[in-house]
Amino acid sequence: MNLRPRRSDTPEINMAPLIDVVFLLLIFFMATTTFKDDTRLAIELPQAQGEPAPAEEAQRLRIAIDRDGRFSVDEQAVVDERPATLRRALIGAVGERRDLPVLIEADAQTPHQAVMTAMDVAGQLGLVHIQFAATTLKSAERPPER
Repeated sequence: MNLRPRRSDTPEINMAPLIDVVFLLLIFFMATTTFKDDTRLAIELPQAQGEPAPAEEAQRLRIAIDRDGRFSVDEQAVVDERPATLRRALIGAVGERRDLPVLIEADAQTPHQAVMTAMDVAGQLGLVHIQFAATTLKSAERPPER
């Protein structure tokens, strides 16, 4: 007489239903997800066709930014593009006059980050009267009237 318990086979887990459910979830998420490509946002910047600014504002701080993002404050070139350097240059040019208007002149190819840096640094110093300069289009470059 054999009194040893008989070994039963190890139970098998049927994976087919699990794979079917995962596959259906994958199809559901692929069908309901929308993909947006926000990195390729096309922006058309406006062109200036207005009148020239009045000349009576002789006292203003002028920040010029070239196409490479280099700053100059009142015709004096800033050493580098860091905000701290621009801040020191603005403090030196402004002194204690915090009501002085700021004129930002940016090249058409200037990176937007450079303009935002100039605006941010001026705002941190309390210079809140910010103006932007643009050149008028030549008659050959003007778009046709509608």
